[in-house]
Amino acid sequence: MKLAKNLENLGTESAFSVLAEAKALEAKGNPMIHMGLGQPDFKTPKHVVEAAKKALDDGHHGYVMSNGIPECRQAVTRWIKKRYSVDIDFERILIMPGGKPTMSYAIQCFGEPGAEIIHPTPAFPIYESMINYTGSTSVPYDLTEDKDLKFNPEKILSLITDKTRLLILINPNNPTGSFVEKADVDVLAEGLKKHPHVTILSDEIYSRQIFDNKEMPTFFNYPELRERLIVLEGWSKAYSMTGWRLGWSFWPKELVPHVNKLLINSVSCVNAAAQFAGIAALDGPDDSINEMMIKFTERRNLIHKLLNELPGVECSLPGGAFYAFPKVIGTGMNGSEFSKKAMHKAGVAIVPGTAFGKTCNDYVRFSFACSQDNISNALENLKKMLSK
Repeated sequence: MKLAKNLENLGTESAFSVLAEAKALEAKGNPMIHMGLGQPDFKTPKHVVEAAKKALDDGHHGYVMSNGIPECRQAVTRWIKKRYSVDIDFERILIMPGGKPTMSYAIQCFGEPGAEIIHPTPAFPIYESMINYTGSTSVPYDLTEDKDLKFNPEKILSLITDKTRLLILINPNNPTGSFVEKADVDVLAEGLKKHPHVTILSDEIYSRQIFDNKEMPTFFNYPELRERLIVLEGWSKAYSMTGWRLGWSFWPKELVPHVNKLLINSVSCVNAAAQFAGIAALDGPDDSINEMMIKFTERRNLIHKLLNELPGVECSLPGGAFYAFPKVIGTGMNGSEFSKKAMHKAGVAIVPGTAFGKTCNDYVRFSFACSQDNISNALENLKKMLSK
């Protein structure tokens, strides 16, 4: 069987490999605390589930428009207006089966041999995977150069060349949990005005998981950039809907027909019931998000404190999302060695930093989307592991 050469360039998402290995150990009777996957440990709000049930009962069982039902796209624009006081044409919103299609389609629109795509490292691994798949040149900006793992706007701007097609930003960041505030985003946005050939992909999927009551510095704030702006958003993190496979994205008007064709050529459409659930989530109350963030704040403070009490471990305070990204090289182990030992000796499943970028050999990622008891027990197990 002769396969296409570029298949060799595809990466993967190692968190699922960690889950499989941890589950295999559990099946053999080994207790395991799961801190690997990035999904909230809360249920989808009841009114959202009921909206999906009603849609099914009402007979919404067939194909729908490839770019999403108008009612769902209009609900997204109402949400944008409510959150950011910005008016958006609903025809520039496309409903996706999760966040990954937006990543994939955006990179496919711009990526080819000779094109440069600027992206963060560490980052959600599918970004670099798709850049490599298209044969583009990966141009990373290294977040580990900053003690708080935040991007430097001047450094990003310095990487732009006449070959740059796309700039990828993730704020708040997965895997670091770092959050860059509006003042620095303003600097970046102002600088990007001087580079009209560069399209921006702003991954804002964690916009509702920002700590300390800080404002989300959305790229919707910059109307001058809107004709070359892609915003990746969705329901997975804010409404505990990871398994629903439902996301949305905003696109430059010029790209909408091309991305719609990519949808038709790959997934056809997102199922109707999920879209009606999405409408209920966006138009409904934020009580579930507020309650979630109270718990995530408590967990963040706990895991930050306990990680920094471990010998040889340093961890910055997460500003958003639900991840901690400590440096563990002071333990005498790199991130891969630490993660392996944590799973097999301490019963704690975490992800090595190298799953998110080549510069992250000294780091590991903890997802604190688990109970405070689990966090305390996991860190106690690790403390014992390191004392032996």
